[in-house]
Amino acid sequence: MNATKLKHDSAVKHITGQSVYVNDMEVSPLQLTGRVVYSTVAHGMIRSADISEALRTPGVAAILSAKDIPGINQMGPVVHDEPCLAASEVSFIGQAVLLIAADSEEIATEAEKLIRIEYEELPAILTLQEAMTRDELIAPARYIINGDAESALATSPHLLSGCLETGAQEHWYLETQSALAVPGEENEMLIYASSQNPSETQAIVAEVLGVRRNEVDVEVRRMGGAFGGKETQGNHVAAWAALLAHHTRRPVKMHLFRDDDQKITGKRHRFFSTYSIGFDEQGKILAYKVNLNSDAGSSTDLSRAILERAMFHAENAYYIPNIHITGKAFKTNLPSNTAFRGFGGPQGMAVIENAIDRVARYLKLDAAEVRKLNFYGQETCNETPYGKLVENNRLPVIFDRLWHTSSYRERRAGIEAFNRTSPYVKHGMALTPVKFGISFTTAFLNQAGALVNIYRDGTVQVNHGGTEMGQGLYVKIQGVAAAELGISAENIRVLPANTSRVPNTSATAASSGSDLNGMAVKNAMEVLKARLKKVALEEFEKLGHTGIGACDLEFAGNRVYSKMIPDASIPFVKLVETAYINQVSLSSTGFYKTPGIHFDRESGKGNPFYYFAYGMAVSEVSVDVLTGEYKLIRADILHDVGDSLNEEIDIGQIEGGFIQGVGWCTTEEIKWDNKGRLLTHSPDTYKIPTINDIPETFNVKLLSDFPNEGTIRKSKAVGEPPLMLAFSVWLAIKDAISAVGNHETEPDFSLPATAEVVLMSIEEVRSK
Repeated sequence: MNATKLKHDSAVKHITGQSVYVNDMEVSPLQLTGRVVYSTVAHGMIRSADISEALRTPGVAAILSAKDIPGINQMGPVVHDEPCLAASEVSFIGQAVLLIAADSEEIATEAEKLIRIEYEELPAILTLQEAMTRDELIAPARYIINGDAESALATSPHLLSGCLETGAQEHWYLETQSALAVPGEENEMLIYASSQNPSETQAIVAEVLGVRRNEVDVEVRRMGGAFGGKETQGNHVAAWAALLAHHTRRPVKMHLFRDDDQKITGKRHRFFSTYSIGFDEQGKILAYKVNLNSDAGSSTDLSRAILERAMFHAENAYYIPNIHITGKAFKTNLPSNTAFRGFGGPQGMAVIENAIDRVARYLKLDAAEVRKLNFYGQETCNETPYGKLVENNRLPVIFDRLWHTSSYRERRAGIEAFNRTSPYVKHGMALTPVKFGISFTTAFLNQAGALVNIYRDGTVQVNHGGTEMGQGLYVKIQGVAAAELGISAENIRVLPANTSRVPNTSATAASSGSDLNGMAVKNAMEVLKARLKKVALEEFEKLGHTGIGACDLEFAGNRVYSKMIPDASIPFVKLVETAYINQVSLSSTGFYKTPGIHFDRESGKGNPFYYFAYGMAVSEVSVDVLTGEYKLIRADILHDVGDSLNEEIDIGQIEGGFIQGVGWCTTEEIKWDNKGRLLTHSPDTYKIPTINDIPETFNVKLLSDFPNEGTIRKSKAVGEPPLMLAFSVWLAIKDAISAVGNHETEPDFSLPATAEVVLMSIEEVRSK
């Protein structure tokens, strides 16, 4: 079977309920349930914690506090500013204070009710605006500057300024944060984790337990979704379970209740951004100055890297000769915000897309035409604000193809005609692009390892450091391995990520899972194929086939054969057995590091990405002007994935990413009260997209005939870029609102554009 057509390796198991997740695991009759007791105040001092009555509850094995941590009371992934358990001060509602291990969840819950914690409340910073006013920075401001934006703004024929709020977003993975810790001999600890980053989980657990990393093994079979929420914060539950297991010497499983998960964990960073944009009569952007301000939450987590990526994507797909980007991250008394699909890119792109939308309305031009005018060029006007050249630019070809296949011009004319005669329902449409950099911007993370074993029966076992969270990484790796060895995919088994087999791995994040791990597996395969080729040449020579070189040999069709001599062919299974008999190693490690990645943070210049992924979407909506409710009528997407590793998986990622982006742009509103309590902490108050949010007509195509040289089988990453195509929906809604005032008034708009936001914006347009 074609390796690019393989079905998801867990599809049948998911449907039939056979897939094993952490919460399905029962490793011992002595297994305990872990529960976290968290702070009920946003900021305060812990004056007392009485656990005596709870400890007497039958079935309670342990209740731990910060003083019971044998190692370091820290789980900050980059900066050690995030306690594992609050010792004396709490910084947000949801911060872990105590841990309970009991025979069951019910017993642990009853014990928690008997615990008495007394807090002395302190003033709390609960809004980004207050943090900005107090200058509560988590790190110094960052800058990326090219040209002279101030002078260019001052001399631009036209100038617009404004601000934009982009909201938080809950990951809402189906499997909540989970871990199972199994103690072994002496200091050994095995963690079955729901983590995107097994090596970091290993490091955090080792630090908290006060042991060496080689005494902690972490295994990840699969996650029921992650979206960045388990890149660092999957470590928390693993560390808590490990502490309880270490103390009780019994296995401990911790699986968060949905409401608790939402209260405890961080979100996508909310931003408050201000901007000024200068442009000419045609809509050509001459200058852009933007200040990106993010809510980091209570600790650093990955906020600095997320802010950096927001800055890298502040211009999105547009060449702007004079640009000044400022980035600041502020501390608040809310859960520490963390990685989320797009990793800051959406927040940076939202501002420029909104600004261009304003430019077009101001000039009474079609926004799609203004976008096209400002796209990066092919040979000139192709340098980013940070000095990287935009090479192999796919924007023009995608625009031209999508413009045609979506019937953009004809539909635009039809929408205008409809709106002239429809007083209560307005239609809107928008085209938006994405140019997304692929690589970890922290250069040393761009590395991966693999271990490949070939067995005597010709079957193959593949180990790598990537984790499966539903995105299809494992089936892609299976396809890569099958193609490289030229054998049937059913003879290849991809094992769970395990730190004892492939060490020191980077997180499965930055859309780089296939890029990095695929190349590491390929490297291991190349070593094995070189060994097998030598054996094959010796066998061919015995058969009288002389003059064949290693470069003439091909692995395909479950055989190894010579391109020069068709009769020179050996079945793969026979070749493997011959190699074994001749004492040739059938196991190899592999390694890959992305070349050429560097960035000078002081100068704001460098090459932080290996390549760019491109995409574009056209979306059409209808808006009820009496209720503010919208309906996504049609979405057309054309996305660049190079030569796809698996077409169905890639299309699924594009569809899923787009709809998740639609949720962030429209319905997923997160609210806290004036005490820092999360109000939207359950499925009935937090509104992720449903089947009714899927467009009635949904056309998703992959850009064909544009291979990406220098990557695994000429493919491109696909996980994150499609999320930002959802700006086409957000701005289509704005287009419909603008139609209420015959496009004479700029709607006051924010993200998410909930029905309330839309209705208030409509009323404001009507009033002018």
